[in-house]
Amino acid sequence: MARPEGELPAAGQGTDLSGFDEMHHAGACRAPYAMIRDWLEDLPPDLLRRKHEEAELLFRRVGVTFAVYAEGGNPERTIPFDIIPRVLDADEWMFLERGLRQRVRALNAFLVDIYQGREILRAGRIPEALILMNAGFRPEMQDFMPVHGAYTHIAGIDIVRLGPREFCVLEDNCRVPSGASYMLENREATMRLFPGLLGRHRVASVSHYPEDLLDTLRSVAPPHCPGEPTVALLTPGAFNSAYYEHSFLADEMGVEIVEGADLFIEDNIVFMRTTEGPRRIDVLYRRVDDDFLDPLTFRPDSTLGVPGLFGAYRAGNVALANAVGAGIADDKSVYPYVPEMIRFYLGEAPLLANVPTFDCGRAEDLAYVLAHLDALVVKEARGSGGYGMLIGPQASRAERDVFAARLRACPGDYIAQPTLALSTCPTYVESGIAPRHVDLRPFVLVGKEIRIVPGGLTRVALREGSLVVNSSQGGGTKDTWVLDA
Repeated sequence: MARPEGELPAAGQGTDLSGFDEMHHAGACRAPYAMIRDWLEDLPPDLLRRKHEEAELLFRRVGVTFAVYAEGGNPERTIPFDIIPRVLDADEWMFLERGLRQRVRALNAFLVDIYQGREILRAGRIPEALILMNAGFRPEMQDFMPVHGAYTHIAGIDIVRLGPREFCVLEDNCRVPSGASYMLENREATMRLFPGLLGRHRVASVSHYPEDLLDTLRSVAPPHCPGEPTVALLTPGAFNSAYYEHSFLADEMGVEIVEGADLFIEDNIVFMRTTEGPRRIDVLYRRVDDDFLDPLTFRPDSTLGVPGLFGAYRAGNVALANAVGAGIADDKSVYPYVPEMIRFYLGEAPLLANVPTFDCGRAEDLAYVLAHLDALVVKEARGSGGYGMLIGPQASRAERDVFAARLRACPGDYIAQPTLALSTCPTYVESGIAPRHVDLRPFVLVGKEIRIVPGGLTRVALREGSLVVNSSQGGGTKDTWVLDA
């Protein structure tokens, strides 16, 4: 991987992490936030506090939760919700939507290629060993073509903003991206807490996401399935950290939520056990990782999957969304090559930039990273949720030394990036309203066509100065508004 252009700050020089202020720029309130500014100025501080408390109570009553099992105690937590919306204007969203469509088209073309002809590898655009020796690559998918060539049917692309018109992709989520339920619940909460606020703005709706999701899933059903395709959501069960979302989306789509024990395979066809007898399943929106889907093909000790499921999939009798093997496209060591995928498959210049990335498996990159740990963010190549991560400028010398030892021991397991000054939005905190860093996860649905609900899930780092927005690391969420033109 080529080194980022220009030099990062040397040790001791510091890094400005204040970030672009999405509400105020060049000494004035930006136009998309003008009515939010007026609303906040008219809102008594005591009422804002009461609404914040009401939001917490509302989410607790509804049961909008996530689980963190690594810390012991009661893992169930209410997802923190900030009551001040994040706003994008129509032009900003139009640009983002174009970039998202382009990127996900290229990611799916890449997945088709590496499980078929591997033209991009033969052309030398991506190192062959990086793909074929990667744990995310599934040789079992060789020469298998999903309906419409769609491998990642539900993609969550994490976007960060660095300036007025400067957006870039932080990472791609092509396996089982979560957060759509929080996007929907955040909008519902805004409508309940401030019923007149949305009415004063022309805000694009997100309520049709479950309908779009169901239409997308039905569109990738096996072509010979009898009648209207039957869709079900496959969950690992109630102890999964995203179980709330599984049950929420199944309910919103009007489909059954099932566990592995609820299904069986007969003649390479998937059936669901019901009180009225077996019922054929044509599409599984699976929230179970590849390794655990089928003990006959993958991990033999898995009790979460269905014996014979992969055989039924390869036989073309059931669709799995997302497809087995889609995870190779969101491996962090593959991420630096997505712009090249766009150029190779689409013949286009990338609309959304990547963050410059160092591959610690390369000796030259490793040496640079070790010399600049105080200015870099280091991530596990196959990590998620903000775990296994070092933010150099905010880490102590001892923490950097520990990470340096990890890098020397297993360099290929890590990538590094410059520390980005994520943009900030006004956020309600204990001391009042203050800027906090945010990112954005739009959800891209791919089937017969590509659909994107305007906005997505804004995640916010609630701790002052923090750049980690993940809910498992103390982050919260915001309602995301896209203003209609």
